[in-house]
Amino acid sequence: MSGIQRTALVLAIIGAINWGLIGFFRFDLVAAMFGGQAAGFSRFIYALVGLAGLYCISILFKPDEELERSPEPQR
Repeated sequence: MSGIQRTALVLAIIGAINWGLIGFFRFDLVAAMFGGQAAGFSRFIYALVGLAGLYCISILFKPDEELERSPEPQR
C-alpha cells in the first residue's frame, strides 16, 4: 500500500471517529480543537477528510494484487 493510500485511510478513520463522537455524544472533536465548525482550519480538515473518503472509494475497487507489495528478492 502506498503512502498516499495510507494517508487517505488515516484521514478517513479520523473522520469516522469524529462522526462517531458526533453521533454518540454530540461532540465535534475537530471543531473543538480548531475553533468551531466555521473556522478556516476546521473547514480545511473537513475538506481533507472528505477528499480522503473519495480517494478511498478507488482503493475499495482495486484488485488485491495492486494493493500488496511484491516481496523483496532475497540476497
